[in-house]
Amino acid sequence: MEHTFTNHLINETSPYLLQHAHNPVDWYPWGQEALDKALRENKLLIISIGYAACHWCHVMEHESFEDNEVAELMNEKFVCIKVDREERPDIDQVYMNVVQVLTGGGGWPLNCIALPDVKPIYGGTYYPKYNWLEVLEQVAKWVEENPQLASERAEQITQRIKTSELIIANNEESQFTINDLNSIFDIWKNDIDFIDGGNKQVPKFPLPVGAQFLLQYNFLTNNPAALNAVLITLNKMANGGIYDQIGGGFARYSTDKYWFLPHFEKMLYDNAQLVSLYSTAFQLTKDINYKTVVAETLDFVQRELTSAEGGFYSSLDADSEGEEGKFYVWTKKEIQSALGFISDTILDYYNVTESGNWEALKNILFKKNTDAEFSESKNITADDLVVMVLEAKKVLIKERSKRIRPATDDKILTSWNALMLKSYVDAYRVFDNNQYLEIALKNAEFLDTKLKTNDNKLHRNYTNGKASINGFLDDYAFTIAAYIALYQATFDENWLLKAEQLAEYSITHFFDSRSGMFYYTSDDDPDLIARNIDINDNVIPSANSEMAKNLFILGKYFYNDEYIQKAKTMLNNVKQQALQYGAYYANWSILMSWFAAEPFDVSIAGKDCDNIRKEFDKHYLSNVIISGAKKESGLDLFTGKFTAGKTMIYICQGKSCHQATENFDEALKQIK
Repeated sequence: MEHTFTNHLINETSPYLLQHAHNPVDWYPWGQEALDKALRENKLLIISIGYAACHWCHVMEHESFEDNEVAELMNEKFVCIKVDREERPDIDQVYMNVVQVLTGGGGWPLNCIALPDVKPIYGGTYYPKYNWLEVLEQVAKWVEENPQLASERAEQITQRIKTSELIIANNEESQFTINDLNSIFDIWKNDIDFIDGGNKQVPKFPLPVGAQFLLQYNFLTNNPAALNAVLITLNKMANGGIYDQIGGGFARYSTDKYWFLPHFEKMLYDNAQLVSLYSTAFQLTKDINYKTVVAETLDFVQRELTSAEGGFYSSLDADSEGEEGKFYVWTKKEIQSALGFISDTILDYYNVTESGNWEALKNILFKKNTDAEFSESKNITADDLVVMVLEAKKVLIKERSKRIRPATDDKILTSWNALMLKSYVDAYRVFDNNQYLEIALKNAEFLDTKLKTNDNKLHRNYTNGKASINGFLDDYAFTIAAYIALYQATFDENWLLKAEQLAEYSITHFFDSRSGMFYYTSDDDPDLIARNIDINDNVIPSANSEMAKNLFILGKYFYNDEYIQKAKTMLNNVKQQALQYGAYYANWSILMSWFAAEPFDVSIAGKDCDNIRKEFDKHYLSNVIISGAKKESGLDLFTGKFTAGKTMIYICQGKSCHQATENFDEALKQIK
């Protein structure tokens, strides 16, 4: 195509940035060229942040950034920078903090105005065209007329951001108990929707790490409310419109409390963590519906988000053909035409109506009843219903494939790939499906060879055959966790050693000795206005909580008390927040449970270690750190544990070990 406009984003690899490469706005990527231009020309900066699957980012682009009137003003008075938040979460974190400080809220698109020295003066999210023009005119005029006041205000905002990022080391004695976990849940349960699942707020976001903590808390305390909260949520989500009933996989969030109306973009990180969660829930409950969700979601990832090299793409857009959700919704007539004589049953099964359950005669497919309830109401057998639904899904997904697909954000991010890698490992261990392990190993090799250097430095992004951007703490933390998981699934010590090497690199380049925490950015990275230490667990766990858990586990494997003490110090620093705001410190609370009730170290020594590991994996055992070796191992924990011709199971807790046994059932009794 011939384009009227082409700006400085044209040579970028991010699909989000390339979406804006032909805007009349003279966009620059974040970098020295744009920053120098602002200083040289004494122009304010517009720092506009979004991501490829963001619906309202597209809306603001169409309304404002593609508009010549808006572009003329932006180009005249500002140097305009576009940032992909997924490529540069460090920049996003800083300026999101700015907007939250200034407005009390946040979201994307994120738009900040800063002085030429990048210190922020104003910020907000989405603006319609007339509001955006008004903001630009007023801010530019005020700064021009009040340069000293503007400089002072920008400095005040910057100092507030820097202060908000400070973590004060807690030097009090660290103690963590089951009562602490009880306190966390006592507050948390007031915000749980025990009827429709999730939290009571709308919109509803899946919070997989929160559910993982609740499962672990129930395991330790037998608190039925915690388990109930998780199972209600998983069932409602799996039946709701947030789940793609035809193609598998979850949308990013639900705009209503029933999980019915999704914001239709599909993110890799959500689906990765939800695969792990549903796998864990199946391990605990043996609910076949959870197995189906895992299988269908992994089929979706393999079909639509996997590169030929074994990397995983970032997301699918919410929009196609300019409409949100168009790819996923159906009219009654479309389903009748595709399915023929079985359509009446399927229409009822997915609650499809002539007038549509959404808008413009369109239907979002969802289920109101369990399959048992539905088959009874229709007087058909459960087996016949399963066959009918499977056949309908095959036909409808084939029919849907004829539509114009939502755009794929094909950048491959290290941290999100590591989450997906771990989910394949988790699914392999629960379902013993070798294909899942093969895919996991292919991705692990991809990360190890394409995104990691020989000195254990990670890159953030891989696109078009090229790795770029220095890795952030989450890249290291989630990759370490994925490599640990691979070791636990294969007993290949190579992955455990790689995890340890990445941990050592992280300590060297990210660790803050004053607070005992880890910075989000490496000491190799250029300075921003603040150096963030992220601690809040949200839809993705914080990099610090994941790193603390990694250090605890690696400390157990390598008898490294320094690692365990670091994890303990980090947890102690956030203990008070975790006690008050449990849902958003859930990954920390999982670590707290390990200190409150020390896990069992299970070591399997002998040629049959893989089969015995599979026996353990049939049970939900959140209090077990497992290791295995067929022959003499490089790990000290296997010293003296091999017996010729036998496979021995050693159950230890702290410095105390039970009598070794060859019998799995006996070993299981020692744990339970």
